[in-house]
Amino acid sequence: MKELSLKCIVRMKKYKSYKGKVGKTAPNILNRNFRAEKPNEKWVTDITEFKIFGEKIYFSPILDLFNGEIIAFSIQSRPSYALVSTMLDKAFERITEKNQLLIHSDQGWHYQMKQYQHALRERNITQSMSRKGSCYDNAVIESFFGILKSEFLYTQEFESINHFQQELIKYINYYNHKRIKAKLKGLSPVQYRTQAHEAA
Repeated sequence: MKELSLKCIVRMKKYKSYKGKVGKTAPNILNRNFRAEKPNEKWVTDITEFKIFGEKIYFSPILDLFNGEIIAFSIQSRPSYALVSTMLDKAFERITEKNQLLIHSDQGWHYQMKQYQHALRERNITQSMSRKGSCYDNAVIESFFGILKSEFLYTQEFESINHFQQELIKYINYYNHKRIKAKLKGLSPVQYRTQAHEAA
């Protein structure tokens, strides 16, 4: 296989943050309606895990359903609550009081925490959660993780964990600004959002 430049691609096991009911769960308000009419109307989020050089790296992004743009993310070596709170703080910079926003996630323990739910309530953000064991309820972010690992993780070689993180940041920038999508009329997520803003 090496002589023929063939590479075996095996999907990693999904990181599971569900630890039972550790706080309050929210109803599935999104209900698989993944269409958004404008930016900052519907966001989806989840956490995925990478195993690099014998260590684990956790990646927590928020994706806007309007254009598939990753509007904020955090990368850490532990799946602590700070992984999610850091991401939220960055994401909140993108919204105004005019936005009527819904954030959808699975029932992971981070999203059941009082701190997370309080941060959403403070900004009048509606929380939505997938039903237990139903990955299709959060299919868009799951699909993004599949693309990320297929196009980025499985096709590159990394020199170190630091190099991996640097390249991951570069890929997200490429994904947002340059990677075109047919359903976005051949535009990248940022180009599509910019065009929509100019037309409004």
